[in-house]
Amino acid sequence: QVQLVESGGGLVQAGGSLRLSCAASGRTFSNYGMGWFRQAPRLEREFVAFITWSGRITYYANSVKGRFTISRDNAKNTVDLQMNSLKPEDTAVYYCAARGDSSSSSYYSDEKYDYWGQGTQVTVSS
Repeated sequence: QVQLVESGGGLVQAGGSLRLSCAASGRTFSNYGMGWFRQAPRLEREFVAFITWSGRITYYANSVKGRFTISRDNAKNTVDLQMNSLKPEDTAVYYCAARGDSSSSSYYSDEKYDYWGQGTQVTVSS
């Protein structure tokens, strides 16, 4: 079992920045690929970013590429999402997720993830 707890959400004006953090506990964190997803009201959950267990490879949704950066610290069991140049359409509940295999295939599919955090709200005002 892996427990995930997100933090860092809040209210920010358009153009501003936020840094989300996800703290993991339980099984060896460094074995897991980690992803960030988000869900806006009345919309399906969507992929945001992914980082491999080593941290060497990252993937981003086109909508956030160049604005968001995912990183991890395996010594601290954390994965962060730095969000810059925020837009109102970034408003959503953000979730971190862990997948227990060593693959990065279908990193964008929430079905590939085994563990989820409870989510943290990000609201971007115009």
